[in-house]
Amino acid sequence: MPEGHTLHRLARAHQKAFGGDVVRVSSPQGKFATGAARVDGQVLVKAEAWGKHLLHRYESGLIVHVHLGLYGAFTETAVPMGEPVGQVRMRMVGAAQGTDLRGPTACELYTEAEVTALTERLGPDPLRRGADPDRAWQRIHRSRRPIGALLMDQRVLAGVGNVYRAELLFRHGISPHRPGTSMNAEEWQAMWTDLVALMKVGVRVGKMVVVRPEHDYGAPSYAPNRPRTYVYRRQGEPCRLCGTPVLHAVMDARNLFWCPTCQPG
Repeated sequence: MPEGHTLHRLARAHQKAFGGDVVRVSSPQGKFATGAARVDGQVLVKAEAWGKHLLHRYESGLIVHVHLGLYGAFTETAVPMGEPVGQVRMRMVGAAQGTDLRGPTACELYTEAEVTALTERLGPDPLRRGADPDRAWQRIHRSRRPIGALLMDQRVLAGVGNVYRAELLFRHGISPHRPGTSMNAEEWQAMWTDLVALMKVGVRVGKMVVVRPEHDYGAPSYAPNRPRTYVYRRQGEPCRLCGTPVLHAVMDARNLFWCPTCQPG
């Protein structure tokens, strides 16, 4: 599932391509036909992201809310666009560019009140200006749940997924199994600062660059055209720092990776 930097990157791209222009919106697949008709021909005022949620704000006050989920993706195309290929949930056409959305978990119309209800359910987004890390901290240090689970809970922290979770904990030498109550404020502040910096890099370059330059050598990445990771999807391979085999487990139905030597506890 795309992590928060991907949605912020998409929001920037859509703002650049469609912001301030009249946009033609349709639903070739039909599942979003009613919603598309209500915003079709309106000016897209702003595209923004909050965690893993993408919001398109139109001049009428209506907002298109998109959650990509595991399979959703936008495909950008110059205009004029050809006939839709496959199950296109939403097509947007601007003056010079169009985009097709396929396979999202959600593509629906929201009112401002519904957006407020959504964002109030979410934790702070490290990529949003003014995000308050103390909101996440108040939930973390009162919880006996493992920090590895808390970081993935969108009610605690918005936008973090499996890669940033695994790599952030490794970079700070924290076991994913430590309960939130065992964390201290200094540890959390250091993690938050690091996470903000890492996710900003992700927005800028479009990739999750998590390995420090002095460690960026040796064993290749877990997949072609992906930056190296310390532990993510490296189960059984030697840790880049100490050589201990990286461990794998399942926590709250998600794969978990860590080094038992560098992340004791």
